Amino acid sequence: MNHADLVAKVASNADLSKESASQAVEAVAKAISESLNAGEEVRYSGLGIFDISARAARQGRNPQTGEAIAIAASKVARFRAAKSLKDTLNAGGDDKKAAKPAAAKAAPKAAAKPAPKKK
Repeated sequence: MNHADLVAKVASNADLSKESASQAVEAVAKAISESLNAGEEVRYSGLGIFDISARAARQGRNPQTGEAIAIAASKVARFRAAKSLKDTLNAGGDDKKAAKPAAAKAAPKAAAKPAPKKK
């Protein structure tokens, strides 16, 4: 789902115009970004927690040359899903990627007999 899809879904679910939904989505993203930038975590009940994680400086390798390089310390945004979101995702076995078609579960087909050779 991209930004336009999200705006369309919010507009539909909240009975808003797409312009209003776009402003709402932008406002939420901005509020989360500003809070994280200020060092605060954002807790959204039923969805999860956005917070900042610090990565220490470390040595890395240039994959093309194998040369050692210094990677600077940095801050990264992190999201931890709420239990209710995890439960929703795992409920009912609706995982399309893990589900196999019924035909694949059926017994394997009998091997075809080779055609008799002509003399």
